[in-house]
Amino acid sequence: MTEATLVFLGAVRTGGDTTAATTASALAVRDGRVLALGDEARALARTADEVVDMGDGLLMAAFGDGHAHPLFGGLESFGPQIKELDSVDAIVAEVGRWARRHPEAQWIVGASYDPALAPDGEFDARWLDAAVSDRPVVLRAHDYHTVWCNTEALRRAGVTEATPEPRLGWIVRRPDGTPLGTLREWHACDLVLDQVPARDEDELVEAIRRAGHAYARAGITWVQDAWVEPEMADAYLAAVRRGALALRVDLAQRADPDRWRAQRAPFAATRTRVAAEGGELLTARTVKYFSDGVVEGGTAAMLAPYLDAPHSCGMPVWEPSALAEAVRAFDADGFQTHIHAIGDAGVRAALDAVESAIAANPAWDRRPVITHVQIVDPADLPRFAELGVIANFEPLWAQPDPLQTELSIPRIGAERAALQYPMGELARRGVRISFGSDWPVSSHIPLEGIQVAVTRRTFTGEPAGGWLPHQRLTVDQALTAATSGVAHQAGADDRLALAPGAPADLVLLSADPRAADLMEIRHARVLGTWLAGRPTYRDRDEGRSPEVI
Repeated sequence: MTEATLVFLGAVRTGGDTTAATTASALAVRDGRVLALGDEARALARTADEVVDMGDGLLMAAFGDGHAHPLFGGLESFGPQIKELDSVDAIVAEVGRWARRHPEAQWIVGASYDPALAPDGEFDARWLDAAVSDRPVVLRAHDYHTVWCNTEALRRAGVTEATPEPRLGWIVRRPDGTPLGTLREWHACDLVLDQVPARDEDELVEAIRRAGHAYARAGITWVQDAWVEPEMADAYLAAVRRGALALRVDLAQRADPDRWRAQRAPFAATRTRVAAEGGELLTARTVKYFSDGVVEGGTAAMLAPYLDAPHSCGMPVWEPSALAEAVRAFDADGFQTHIHAIGDAGVRAALDAVESAIAANPAWDRRPVITHVQIVDPADLPRFAELGVIANFEPLWAQPDPLQTELSIPRIGAERAALQYPMGELARRGVRISFGSDWPVSSHIPLEGIQVAVTRRTFTGEPAGGWLPHQRLTVDQALTAATSGVAHQAGADDRLALAPGAPADLVLLSADPRAADLMEIRHARVLGTWLAGRPTYRDRDEGRSPEVI
């Protein structure tokens, strides 16, 4: 009889490309792959190198994250820790503390603050000046579409009342025309961000290492890095060489609407280089497009004007015809399409672009992704299935939190607010759904998003009946979206289910979410994570600290 290196005894959710996953009583691993299930696996326990008795826990395929920014998430730990702060005063105080502890820092760079903490998401440079006035400060909002700067940062960037509005971006101004300190979207943010000294390779590799540890603790073994610039690809390859990459990552290189034609050859060269040097963990098969901005900033592309800005339908990053042309070109080059689309006009432009590529190019296994999918015009819902589009949701967003109640809903009104995050509707139409986190925009912990997907309630329980409850998923549907759905997006058909021969990418939970109170799902602990049968995290719960391996 073949020997196993590792056997798990207890409930195993085998998963699969369906919403009704089956359960086995054991799983055996050998050479990084699933060797056997059920009774056959149990019979191997006697001679296995290690046996894990799971008790009341659940073993399942490891989670994936279909849309995130791991390097940005790692970098957030380098600067002022403002993410969980709940007031402007607290953020300003933390920036001041960090600046005093780091007199050597030329710039103070941090992320990511809650834009709902100030009326209309508009933050004043003078608030930061009270803490630091002699060095530039730039903080990203947690949507990463807005920055808040102090006066010195604006001065270094040359942003004044005479600065014209950039083509893609807004400089929020005071009544006298002087810049307030809040910059929205690409070209406006870049006025300041382009002045920030670049991180060196050591810092970027360390950020990747920290991100990998955070993901391992959350039970994740594959991530779509959904915004990659050239220096970031170099950093990932350096992390591979140094043994600092602890999970599988696909790099989505960002297509720029102003220079995408010149990017085609470099993108292909990066894909080839990563295939040669990235080993088994790193690929670069995807191109990322930003169709629009975000609702809370008034920059998501809408079919009708914003209620608080009747002159504006938002800010498309690409003209729809240009987006379609670029998607056709990169699709012809063999890249998977991954489009950020938030507003109903942004989603329509993304669907049109995918449809254009399908019509123009030969058939291939393209698996196009539209991510976020916040507001979809009802007329466009059938097109997801018709075009084979994967709908990648960040399920943690599907709740009436302050970002919704104080910024988004007042801008779009009740009628359009009722169209948000149509997970249930698309699932009923047979659309393939994957889950992501958009970390560090929001929490990378999958169980938190899964709880919201099945309840549509805040963690404090509001509203009691769920927000747009017809869009809720079942627990099995949500688990599938976070596992098999992401594996399908990744093109990893061998990871769709835990079956003999499948890679042993596994997560062990302290409790079965399918049997839990729906409002308690997020409290299940990750007890261990395995990548190809190798532990990357073990929760040492016998009075010792958790161990990241």
